[in-house]
Amino acid sequence: MDVALCLFSSDLRLHDQPVLHAALRAAPQVVPLFVVDTGIADAGFMVPNRAAFLADALADLDAGLRERGGRLVIRTGDVVTETCRVAAETGAGAGEVHLAAGVSGYALRRERRLGAELAAAGRSLVVHDAVITAQPPGAVLPSGPGKDHFAVFTPYFRRWQAAGRRSVLPAPRSVRVPAEVRSEKLPSARVLCPDGEPSPALPEGGERAGRRRFGAWQRSGMADYQDRQDDLPGDATSRLSPYLHFGCLSPVELVHKASGRSDAGSEAFVRQLAWRDFHHQVLAARPGAARADYRTKGDRWRYDGAEVKAWKEGRTGYPVVDAGMRQLLHEGWLHNRARMLVASFLTKTLYVDWRVGARHFLDLLVDGDVANNQLNWQWVAGTGTDTRPNRVLNPLVQARRFDPEGAYVRRWVPELAGLAGPAVHQPWKLSGPERAAYDYPDPVVDLADALVRFKRARGLE
Repeated sequence: MDVALCLFSSDLRLHDQPVLHAALRAAPQVVPLFVVDTGIADAGFMVPNRAAFLADALADLDAGLRERGGRLVIRTGDVVTETCRVAAETGAGAGEVHLAAGVSGYALRRERRLGAELAAAGRSLVVHDAVITAQPPGAVLPSGPGKDHFAVFTPYFRRWQAAGRRSVLPAPRSVRVPAEVRSEKLPSARVLCPDGEPSPALPEGGERAGRRRFGAWQRSGMADYQDRQDDLPGDATSRLSPYLHFGCLSPVELVHKASGRSDAGSEAFVRQLAWRDFHHQVLAARPGAARADYRTKGDRWRYDGAEVKAWKEGRTGYPVVDAGMRQLLHEGWLHNRARMLVASFLTKTLYVDWRVGARHFLDLLVDGDVANNQLNWQWVAGTGTDTRPNRVLNPLVQARRFDPEGAYVRRWVPELAGLAGPAVHQPWKLSGPERAAYDYPDPVVDLADALVRFKRARGLE
């Protein structure tokens, strides 16, 4: 075999890259291929923020390959069709296509189609696990016949910790690409997503940017992560989720590096990486959970267009909720505590279908990942894997605990910046003249009334 194909998907990196590593072992020449999947755009998942990050990541990957004598081959269209076309362009020598295993229903269907088309042409598809996740979805299973995934995180985490992990692979020293294989130009964000503008404060995409960010956070932030991960104004989280979503960083490498330390912060960080794997193994076993309740509660969701609009725009009248929604609009990213807080407000305080919120997040999040986004929304809504499905995150209690002096609110809700201390969380308590001085809406709902409505809807009264 003279040529092998490395089909990149959500693994846009050179360090610890099992797909590329295997392709380089299989043949003296390799085609590093990325197909701009028109099916993703047709389904509405190619949005401005992720398009901008993806354009950065592809340019960075191409630069890294060129430093090693290679290049990234770009095609646009149906992934199966374009991959088979590239394989044919290399002549009879292209015997294998290497690909990272996916977990979504879309990815699995695409994988099956690709395997069948390649087999019909006398070629083979080699699918690699532990590329997008630290543990393959089917590798950590509960005991007992017929159990195909863990439905509760804690027992999953214990088994996940005990499981072995593959070694970290070095970046290749050289990559030889057949000269005859043509490539389209590297796509810009505008080409990837012609409609809409990205958020103004997006992070830089690509492996090099991700490795710089992780290195800096490992040196200065990881040790305190256990104590500060819920600190809204402190902004002490790693912000690595976009790089993990696009595979610019390897979860296996991050687990190895964090596990080599002995502080509580690194242990807490590893736990978050395990949560990511947990959601991927749930979705792999139950692909329908991307759209349907994992555990239905028989909810008869309500929908008030004005309330949903206020939530999306950060104008609910609850400052800590509005701060989170405005951060999302500005950065295309949101602190995990704020994600839970705003999701609880939509699904349990306003009692709106979790799919409305999940779709809005996917429209904006640069790390918008079907497994983590949909299943985290279900966890908060009480239709997912949460063992306490009826918990309600009161925004005032959350504000007192995680933004006690109101710094997070003042950062993102500037019209309230003149309110000092915790008073910023309840501007409706101001006297009439003081209240009139602030261009800020009244609360869209009374929390006590909303709690009664939710309990009645869930049959908890």
